[in-house]
Amino acid sequence: MMAVRVACIVAVLVVAVLPASAEDRSVLVNCKATVERASKSATAVSEAELTRCRQVIREWALRDARMTVDELGRPIR
Repeated sequence: MMAVRVACIVAVLVVAVLPASAEDRSVLVNCKATVERASKSATAVSEAELTRCRQVIREWALRDARMTVDELGRPIR
C-alpha cells in the first residue's frame, strides 16, 4: 500500500514538473477518451497518464474560457 502511495506521489510530481506546452486539439480529444475509458474500467489506464490527461483537459478549459475567437478567427461571443 505504501508503494502505491509513493508511486502516485512521484507520478504527480513528474507531471507537475514537465514543461508546459500547447498541444493541438487532437490531444484534448484523446485525453477525453482516455478519461472516459478509465471511468468505465479501473485498470485500463495508468494513474500517471490519467493525471496528465486531466491536466490537459483543465488547461484546454481555461484556454477556451479566455478565447474571444475560435481557431478560424470568428468571434465566439
